[in-house]
Amino acid sequence: MRKRWLLVAGVLLLALTSLAAGKVDLRALYANKIEAAAKHHGIDLDFLHAVIRFESNYDMSAISAKGAIGLMQLMPGTAARYGVLDIYDPGQNIDGGCRYLKELMRLYNNDTKMVLAAYNAGQEAVKKYGRIPPYPETKAYIQRIMTAYRKPTIGKSKIYTFRDKQGRWVATNDYYLYLMNKTD
Repeated sequence: MRKRWLLVAGVLLLALTSLAAGKVDLRALYANKIEAAAKHHGIDLDFLHAVIRFESNYDMSAISAKGAIGLMQLMPGTAARYGVLDIYDPGQNIDGGCRYLKELMRLYNNDTKMVLAAYNAGQEAVKKYGRIPPYPETKAYIQRIMTAYRKPTIGKSKIYTFRDKQGRWVATNDYYLYLMNKTD
C-alpha cells in the first residue's frame, strides 16, 4: 500500500514539476513501457496509445467513478485476472491491459469496434446483446477512439462464408453475423 502511494505521489510530483516548468508530456513519460508492451503482446502501438489516451489521458493515478484504475483503467478483478499484482505500477497496468486487449482481439476476431465495446462495457454486455451494446457512453467511446486510431481494423480479419436465406454466398469478417446465419 505504501509503495502504491509513493508511486502515485512520485508521478504527481513529476507532473507538477513539469507543469510549473510549462511542459507536461505524460505520453512521453510512459512511451517506452507502452511500446514494449505493444510489441510483446502484438498490439498495434497506435491502437494502444488511442485506448490509453481515452481511458486515462496518460494519468497513472486516474480512478474512474466505477473503480477502474491507472493508465489502462483496469478494474481490480480484471487486473488480477491478467496477473497484475500492483495495479498502480505503470508497467504492470499497461501489461495487464494489453493482455486483456489481446484476449478480446482473439475473441472478436480483431473486430476493432467489438474489442472496444467489450473493453468499455464489458464482455457480458456484448454477449447479452450479441453486438455493440446500445449504451451511449460505449458508442461515444468507440467513435472517439476510432476517430483517433484512423485504421479500420486492429489486425488481419478472418473471412467467414455462409449461404443466406436466399441461397446466396456471403463473405464477411463479422463473426457474429456468421454465427447468426450459419447452418450446420
